[in-house]
Amino acid sequence: MSSLPPLPPHAASHDAIVVGGSSGAIDALIQLLPALPPTLCAAVLIVLHLPRDRRSLLADIFRQRCALPVQEAQDKEAITPGTVYFAPPDYHLLVDQGPHIALSIDKPVHYSRPSIDVLFESAADQYGERLVGILLSGANEDGAHGLQAIRAAGGLTMVQDPASASMPAMPLAALARDAGHHVLTPAAMADWLAQWPERQTPGVSA
Repeated sequence: MSSLPPLPPHAASHDAIVVGGSSGAIDALIQLLPALPPTLCAAVLIVLHLPRDRRSLLADIFRQRCALPVQEAQDKEAITPGTVYFAPPDYHLLVDQGPHIALSIDKPVHYSRPSIDVLFESAADQYGERLVGILLSGANEDGAHGLQAIRAAGGLTMVQDPASASMPAMPLAALARDAGHHVLTPAAMADWLAQWPERQTPGVSA
């Protein structure tokens, strides 16, 4: 098993996990999301690149696999800890003050709407060091700049090991920007997430 990342001093106050991916990312999510413990205190917001003209089935698929509530994000909805939110097709997903969800039809970024960069940058603004960012497999550079913004704001960042990604361009773009604190396989990320309750306990060290 890969070594787990060290626990940063402020880990007990992480309020959200943002996840982005494209081609090949569903295979990683199948490992990550079932690992989330039912006692998770953080909200989980996910952007996957989707066809704009089709209904997304992601919430339906992962609701059956997760111990946490899973839903498609709704505009102006308050973000609830311990809930998994998927971006709907053809809308950017942002974190607004509150924190609340905001959906936008602003122009695509890296030809994508929803865009990973848009979610990551808005979440970095709202959560700062209380945020974890995870970038998975994908075939373009979306998410690299956003992950860099999370790291600059003091958040913890993880990048899927390019060797484990069916489309390594997205992880490689993030690594080229030195945006990732840790490079892990999906299995190692799942192990880290599964330990979240212990890591959230005050006084527990890594």
